[in-house]
Amino acid sequence: MSKTRYDKFPEVAVSGYDHCAWQGREPIVATLKASLARRPRTVLIVDCYPGVRLHDLETQLLADLGAVLTINVETARRDRQALHDLLARNLTDDRVFGVLSCHQLAEFFDSARLSVLRAEVEQVQCGLVIVYGPGASLVHPGDVLIYADLPRWEIQQRMRSGELGNWGADNADEEMLRRYKRAFFVEWRVFDRHKTPLLRRMDYLLDTTRRDTPALVSGDALRAGLAQTTQRPFRVMPFFDPGVWGGQWMKEKFDLDPSAPNYAWCFDCVPEENSLLLRFGAVRIEIPSQDLVLLEPRALLGEKVHARFGAEFPIRFDFLDTVGGQNLSFQVHPLTEYIQQQFGMHYTQDESYYILDAIPGATVFLGTKTGTQPQAMLADLHAAQRGEKAFDDARFVNAIPARKHDHFLIPAGTVHCSGAGTMVLEISATPYIFTFKLWDWGRLGMDGLPRPVHLAHGEQVIDWQRDTDWVMKNLVNRIEPLAEGDGWREERTGLHEREFIETRRHWFTAPVTHHTHGGVNVLNLVEGDEARVESPSGAFEPFIVRYAETFIVPASVGEYRISPTGEGQTLATVKAWVRG
Repeated sequence: MSKTRYDKFPEVAVSGYDHCAWQGREPIVATLKASLARRPRTVLIVDCYPGVRLHDLETQLLADLGAVLTINVETARRDRQALHDLLARNLTDDRVFGVLSCHQLAEFFDSARLSVLRAEVEQVQCGLVIVYGPGASLVHPGDVLIYADLPRWEIQQRMRSGELGNWGADNADEEMLRRYKRAFFVEWRVFDRHKTPLLRRMDYLLDTTRRDTPALVSGDALRAGLAQTTQRPFRVMPFFDPGVWGGQWMKEKFDLDPSAPNYAWCFDCVPEENSLLLRFGAVRIEIPSQDLVLLEPRALLGEKVHARFGAEFPIRFDFLDTVGGQNLSFQVHPLTEYIQQQFGMHYTQDESYYILDAIPGATVFLGTKTGTQPQAMLADLHAAQRGEKAFDDARFVNAIPARKHDHFLIPAGTVHCSGAGTMVLEISATPYIFTFKLWDWGRLGMDGLPRPVHLAHGEQVIDWQRDTDWVMKNLVNRIEPLAEGDGWREERTGLHEREFIETRRHWFTAPVTHHTHGGVNVLNLVEGDEARVESPSGAFEPFIVRYAETFIVPASVGEYRISPTGEGQTLATVKAWVRG
């Protein structure tokens, strides 16, 4: 299998701010000392996302600034039991699913102890006062404000290594599923609400992603960089993860670590989890790509999408690799009303499988066989969950041949999974953890623990009308020719009418003109080696995209053109956007 030139570290080059970022301890300390020396008394606030290494922050950066008073705001945080009691309704007893939190960060602190810290700050009349830690700005707004940030993916890596538990929980030895659940449903929601206004006014952002390699960028430069990003196509930094069912296609095609057992997932465009790499001259800053969504939602998403979803990126592109691997878990996603009532999400996880590649004999499991009796199938699933037998998938579920460039639509409520031997581009709505596993083929997870099965949830949302005839008519290769011209043709490939995402495929040997029509576009080059994305008016620098790379075209871009970079190529893109 030949390798591609897939770029695993795509950057956005920010213009006009080459000297506004610094990397390494000494340049950062020197920059901060110069900034702090302008007042007789200065309060430096270093607010942080949970997961920032506070000991490293204090000993490797803050200790060199010569403060007369240094305060860790976490001394005013509520204790572990108080936080647990506060969050019990959101955390639930389930290993995977909680309820989205609407808490404000101040609720997690003892108000009396915060008042004591504020008084301590006010008592200092001369010199430097530093308040640091998650929530530091609750003590003082700051004469100088730094926000220390890192992406969610890095937080998960620190959790997996055993370094990190949940914020305020002292639970680094708890199973990963439960720690991730608490972060997803509570911490990240609360801290995103807290940091958004801080990002708008901060003096500096501190990138704490890489240990011993901190990087600092001025707030003005970062905000300008984010604004520039919304005026051009760009990619977020993908990450790859092994799984019990994972395959070998991505490892070989994308030149990944050959020592890994497999790669199951690639989050190629999930801004809530991915990083965004911004280059300021010689310095690269890695931030959560969610920061772009939080600060520039209108330019990025467009007015209609922003009005509907708020500061959330609603479209997800990711890869599922079972080539040389195993079947995914047999699963179903919740209906909209169920996800709203049970978990506090306002839209559900509709999705589709676009087949990038497949070996002969590969299948996708989709919908129930005509004539299936719900109680018979559920009884079989319950017996399988009890370990009495294997689920009889051949009796109850459609196994549909999967070939390269097939597109399977999967509206919520449809039982499904990809079989072994497929390389799937999954195009879906963003709520990405709401998968109710119905059967997992009797496997343990990579951690040696049983993988969670959620039959109690799943049986509440299965749409039993999605049988063989309905699936083949409505969900398999709903390809509709729409238009063609000299060297190109356009096809509608989905999604289903119950799904808010529209997808189009363009085959082309000549340039094709596209338009965002006021809404964000997400595309993947599903055929061909390389294409060039450019502005007909020269509004942005030409952007090169390679095979299997996902890229985002912000709503504000408007018209753009995609062209082959060489002669004799037949290329294809799949484009997704939110229906109006």
